[in-house]
Amino acid sequence: DEIPTVVGIFSAFGLVFSVSLFAWICCQRKSSKSNKTPPYKFVHVLKGVDIYPENLNSKKKFGADDKSEAKNKSAMPKNSLHLDLEKRDLNGNFPKTAPKMQSSPDLENLSPKHFSERKKDSVSPDSLKSIASLSSEEKQDKLGTLFFSLEYNFEKKAFVVDIKEARGLPAMDEQSMTSDPYIKMTILPEKKHKVKTRVLRKTLDPAFDETFTFYGIPYSQIQDLTLHFMILSFDRFSRDDVIGEVLIPLAGIELSEGRLLMDREIIKRNVRKSSGRGELLISLCYQSTTNTLTVVVLKARHLPKSDVSGLSDPYVKVNLYHAKKRISKKKTHVKKCTPNAVFNELFVFDIPCEGLDDISIEFLVLDSDRGSRNEVIGRLTLGSSAEGTGGEHWKEICEYPRRQIAKWHMLCDG
Repeated sequence: DEIPTVVGIFSAFGLVFSVSLFAWICCQRKSSKSNKTPPYKFVHVLKGVDIYPENLNSKKKFGADDKSEAKNKSAMPKNSLHLDLEKRDLNGNFPKTAPKMQSSPDLENLSPKHFSERKKDSVSPDSLKSIASLSSEEKQDKLGTLFFSLEYNFEKKAFVVDIKEARGLPAMDEQSMTSDPYIKMTILPEKKHKVKTRVLRKTLDPAFDETFTFYGIPYSQIQDLTLHFMILSFDRFSRDDVIGEVLIPLAGIELSEGRLLMDREIIKRNVRKSSGRGELLISLCYQSTTNTLTVVVLKARHLPKSDVSGLSDPYVKVNLYHAKKRISKKKTHVKKCTPNAVFNELFVFDIPCEGLDDISIEFLVLDSDRGSRNEVIGRLTLGSSAEGTGGEHWKEICEYPRRQIAKWHMLCDG
């Protein structure tokens, strides 16, 4: 009786040992895989902030002193998960040696005050007085300053953009006299890399401190690229407000010696003029026997550029209205990177009433953008109450049914 008992005990110990050994081998394999270079082309790093939005502190300043940081750390709840990435490399690992920088070791600890000191060196007291006496209109034109850094990691073949902070932003909310800013960044001209920061609530001096790493960009192509920063204010109930933009051509910027700290004034967005929206060629035919309206979207020409890259991705959205109520909608395919698009797409609409007196049709030319909302390039309305060529075209198809009539129309503001 004792021998089976001893055999059972040894068998149990052997089974436990085998399972433990197998689990240890699996953990070792996972840890070795995590140390390899990530296969993806983009890495986003939030420096020294909690991963939970409710724990984000929008009042954190870039380059704050150690005392304030110590107070913030002591006030943080113990059970909150904190990402300490200040001393990690691009893969999230702790490097053995400090990376080489372009300037002195104190460069990393530069505060926004140091940025402004570069410009203040050449400013006289008289000019400071004149700046202080700016009129209210001139102050409204000031859209703030964006602080960021650029770096190229030759070992990883990665282009690194660190958006540090923005200072002196205008208030987009008239009630609270503040903004909820965030930043969209695009690498032009391909527009392949589109990223954005988190939203910081109720602040005019947001400290983002976010790092965006783009893999697979050869250093030889850096000179041909342009960085486009769009500064916006989040609006929960309507379209986000555009504060301004910053455009940085990388031609002539040397990144071979290390990280380069930069600051640029935020300027107004390059808004298109209402007189240059372009034209749209439309063909209409009213079939009185079947009570249908045939609409052919033929061409668009001289469309304005929708962004700083100079190219649009236009498509046309067609809305049919009966007594100012939309009853049907269609849209064309997207034409890539062209101001002169050829659509040649036909749509047939059933008319719910006799005649075209209460019918109108709206054409919206939009720019397709996967990273954000599609922007309206221009608008055209055809109907009995439309003015100009829109009303003339509508009158002709009513007088000559079963005839396909085509006309060019100027697009108006969207």
